[in-house]
Amino acid sequence: MNKFATIAGLAIAATAMNASAEVLLLVDLSVVDQVTISATDGLSSGDVSGSDSIGALMADFFTGAGIGILDSAGVGDLTTAGNTSDGTPGIFNSTGSLGFNFWTWTDDTAISFSAGSVAFTGSATWSLDSDEYVAAIAGNTFGDIYAFADTDDDIVASTLIGQWSVVPAPSSLALLGLGGIAAGRRRR
Repeated sequence: MNKFATIAGLAIAATAMNASAEVLLLVDLSVVDQVTISATDGLSSGDVSGSDSIGALMADFFTGAGIGILDSAGVGDLTTAGNTSDGTPGIFNSTGSLGFNFWTWTDDTAISFSAGSVAFTGSATWSLDSDEYVAAIAGNTFGDIYAFADTDDDIVASTLIGQWSVVPAPSSLALLGLGGIAAGRRRR
């Protein structure tokens, strides 16, 4: 077997492994200076238990070093499917980390994800400073979710449970904005 066939086989195997992780969270950045994270009916790809004081990490959310975000004033009921929301979800990004963490979503002491079961329910919205919003818009449009991790260096000891995705993609947001400007000019 030649090297190219081996490399192609490994690439296909890696793609198949990533394809088995379902999209669990949708990130909406369509409102300026705001982020909304909503659960899908996606199933967890791993079994893991931990604490919501650590939470789940949307890996590689930012493309540059994180800017440092700590906000526990989220509005909504985003939580794990097996837990009751306490209505106080928080978001966190450690300066220098590429990941975007959300945490403190329940008063329950035992939090877990079960492979093959719905991972999250509900949605939550947070206000962002302009620099935080710009960093989010400039970030990636999809990635992996790890439980329980709050920074990039926690990933090695955490469990991959699924993926996150930005909808609509930031480039679509820019096109919508340009279309609105062009339509306004045509009217004049």
